[in-house]
Amino acid sequence: MIISIDHQLAEVPKGRQPRGLFIMDFDGTLLRSDRTFSSIDLDALRQLGELGIIRTIATGRSLYSFNTVTLEDLPVDFVIFSMGAGVLQNAGAKVVRRVSLEPHEVKRACKVFETNRLDFMIHRTIPDNHMFSYFRSSGGNDDFERRLKLYSRFAVPLSEATDGFGPAAQLLAVVPNRSSHAVLEKIRSELPDYSVIRTTSPLDGKATWIEIFPNVVSKSRTAAWLAQELKIDKREIVSVGNDYNDLDLLEWTAKSY
Repeated sequence: MIISIDHQLAEVPKGRQPRGLFIMDFDGTLLRSDRTFSSIDLDALRQLGELGIIRTIATGRSLYSFNTVTLEDLPVDFVIFSMGAGVLQNAGAKVVRRVSLEPHEVKRACKVFETNRLDFMIHRTIPDNHMFSYFRSSGGNDDFERRLKLYSRFAVPLSEATDGFGPAAQLLAVVPNRSSHAVLEKIRSELPDYSVIRTTSPLDGKATWIEIFPNVVSKSRTAAWLAQELKIDKREIVSVGNDYNDLDLLEWTAKSY
């Protein structure tokens, strides 16, 4: 794996030691289904900031996707994006940490996906990880086609599953709901040294996305890194989430909802 860190993060926001860390999922938690924010939630986040609590979003969205729906003055301090592969310090819109798979790791994961006849995408490194190459192993995968259509101007086909792709932020396979559990367990058994994360498709709410990252990447692992950088005790961390990809974060924090 490749890790890039900007150690200027050591400068504590507002020049004082934070009193705690509040981490929230984005889609379905902070962001409502109509792509708006509750004024009550926004007021609560502002109050947390006044109390010296670091406010952090943890989302599976890429930074590009996140920026398509956010407010200009969204009251958060950090954004853990792409499931933890990247961290943005909101003040100054500065990416302070990014993690990617090395070419040989990408090639190995591609081979496993292809062997299991999965339709998948390989995403470029941060900050360009909204751009991807894709490979069809089968047909009739509606959610896969829906995602390709949505990001058509950023997607290019792969002639072969391991066609010379360099480092990547992640791989993403789209699996129809009827077979997702068995496929997920098989991928996890074949890639035990990767971070294999299950997400419910935000497009149809039914299909499963199997996302592959370096083993240091997940919402909880990246939150732990951020807390260590900010010198925040784990007992002072609270999280809120609503999907499978939040489970590790909810289990890791001292209090979760």
